Amino acid sequence: GKLITFIDTPGHAAFCSLRSRGAKIADMAILVIAADEGMKPQTLEALQCIQAAELPMIVAINKIDKPGANPVKVKNELMKNNILLEEYGGKIPAVETSAKTKQGISDLLEIILLTAEVTELTADYAKLASGAVIEAFIDPQRGPIATLLVQEGILKTQDIIATSSACGKIRAMEDFLGKSIDKAYPSKPIIVMGLDKVPI
Repeated sequence: GKLITFIDTPGHAAFCSLRSRGAKIADMAILVIAADEGMKPQTLEALQCIQAAELPMIVAINKIDKPGANPVKVKNELMKNNILLEEYGGKIPAVETSAKTKQGISDLLEIILLTAEVTELTADYAKLASGAVIEAFIDPQRGPIATLLVQEGILKTQDIIATSSACGKIRAMEDFLGKSIDKAYPSKPIIVMGLDKVPI
């Protein structure tokens, strides 16, 4: 019954700046580690981004359905990197999951909601709308397009918005499914048209 917005940043080592930007606007982080591969250099890089942003963290040990899966090895690797999991007396929850068979996914969602409750995640609807630009590009037909994440307040069509590099009046807004909307609430990812140029 609750809405969760996921920002999926690529795991590849080349996407460090993207992970860093994702960590800056997220409320919590889910560190996904493949049970058959264990920790990689980019896992440590992602950990540094999460720790620098001081985000609450959940570990998802994924692909536990695979024949070579070794969740215990992954947990030991985490311990060696000072990540103290709840089951070893620490504070970080770990969930064994399989995106393929859906095993552990409902547990993961439950822990996300519990973490949101414990960290008292709230947003103020009465404030002026504010948020972050996640992606932006130029569309040949519709002009500058920006994907935004509203963090406070309620954003409406016809509102005037500004970033450090662009401004304009919202002509149209769409939700993540491409459906036209006239209001966007906190935690809602939206596509906005009406900026004078592509924002940074």
